[in-house]
Amino acid sequence: MTPRILAFSGSIRRDSLNQKLVEIASNEVRKAGGEVTVIHLKDYQLPIFNQDLEDEEGLPTNLTTLKDLFRSHQGFLIASPEYNSSVTSVLKNTIDWVTRPQEGFAPLDCFDGKIAAIMATSPGARGGLVGLSAIRSILTHIKTTVIPLQVAVPTAYEALAGDDRVEPQRIHDMICQQASQLVDATRRMHI
Repeated sequence: MTPRILAFSGSIRRDSLNQKLVEIASNEVRKAGGEVTVIHLKDYQLPIFNQDLEDEEGLPTNLTTLKDLFRSHQGFLIASPEYNSSVTSVLKNTIDWVTRPQEGFAPLDCFDGKIAAIMATSPGARGGLVGLSAIRSILTHIKTTVIPLQVAVPTAYEALAGDDRVEPQRIHDMICQQASQLVDATRRMHI
């Protein structure tokens, strides 16, 4: 079985460094034997979650498409910036909407039993490391297994200067190792 991995960034900025990182890492997931679908959350923008809005209007149209994408993949590759030592509002809002119940589907079906790899980059020296804890906590709570190896890429403008790799080599090697672990864990969980 070829594991299907949904890859996206927790940023909707046009020149997002984390979107670039997730695209570079997606190539390594493909090399490790995974099938990857890279999406941009800006293409699936959702209103701020509000129970009243859902009660009055139902689930947003973009959400149905997005939930179908989440359901059709066994794993996730997520790169997200760190905002105030936590998760970005767009990533949290997306998760909040995707976890909403939908008639005919089990609760948390878009996340339950899935495997995730998380990473971050930023221009700073820690590379978004602190925010990864919040992402791990959220995903674990909604029944997603997050592989232990996480990658934080510091000094993003220099590290992501090339088109298809991350510098220095030791960090690119970590991305390759993470990609391999994601594919292997997803394959084992979904044989």
